[in-house]
Amino acid sequence: MRLFVGMPIVKKEEQHRPTVNETELGEILSGTKRWYAVLFALLAGTGLRIGEALALKSTVLSPDCRVLSVRHSIWHGQLQQPKTPNAVRKVDFPEPLARLPRDHARNKSGYLFATSTGQPLSQRNVLRALHATGKRVGLHAFRRFRAETLRRAGVPEDLTTLWMGHSKKSVTDYYARGLHNDKAWRREWCDRVGLGFSLVGRLGPQNVLQIEEVKVA
Repeated sequence: MRLFVGMPIVKKEEQHRPTVNETELGEILSGTKRWYAVLFALLAGTGLRIGEALALKSTVLSPDCRVLSVRHSIWHGQLQQPKTPNAVRKVDFPEPLARLPRDHARNKSGYLFATSTGQPLSQRNVLRALHATGKRVGLHAFRRFRAETLRRAGVPEDLTTLWMGHSKKSVTDYYARGLHNDKAWRREWCDRVGLGFSLVGRLGPQNVLQIEEVKVA
């Protein structure tokens, strides 16, 4: 006998998943303080979950700031392990974006995005800053933007899975995991994809960096 509990059928294809396009992302970066613009650019250029980004410290960045290691996440202000085992990963990003965390991490020993007392920023305040730009989307919109950028550039699914921290779908995915350690292969695709948005003139008057535009290949 089949039992019905009155629960609606969830259809993923019909769920509301707001994202942003290149123009809207540029308006967001131009319309907020540099403090938040750096964070939003990092989210859109890497696909990190907001909790993963808020847990970042300078110690997880490679010497050239082209690779970051996701090891922790922030949830309700507390440091914890990432969402899933697959979320523990390395994420590569292009040189123009690397200049932001490199500059932002200078002389910092704690969280890259912290309050005046050294505590990680709250997701609520970050979301409030995003909505203050006039864009009423969630923070996950940046992650969707990166996923769309990778798909549009034809990035191999293995690499997209690694960078986004998604679960492996087949035995073959586990067999091919050695590709994840191929830094040259990852860097080649990273530079080929670029950011999918421009940083030129987007970080407000406080920005002292001259950052070149990067376009999707």
